[in-house]
Amino acid sequence: MAFFQPFGQVGRIHIATDRETGRARGFAFVEMPNDDEAVKAIADLDGKELGGRNLKVNEARPKGERPPRGNSDGRTGGGRGRSGFSHEDYRESARQPREPRW
Repeated sequence: MAFFQPFGQVGRIHIATDRETGRARGFAFVEMPNDDEAVKAIADLDGKELGGRNLKVNEARPKGERPPRGNSDGRTGGGRGRSGFSHEDYRESARQPREPRW
């Protein structure tokens, strides 16, 4: 990315893409071999506008150091969505007939 080059040497760039569509997911990883240059790039580019969007530039953290992503009650993922609803809760219940949708 030419956006990072004024701050120093850019070693490698990985743009995260969607597996199914191949389109960019909206974030990338930029590796810079010199730590001082990387710190300067982070400080100067964080919050800058690029393509009509504000950049969020920070140092990547290992997966274990990330805060948990989940609902406000502390639960995380598991495919239950935001409401905590699960079809397993009703597995033994009889299905109610439905009206046609037309």
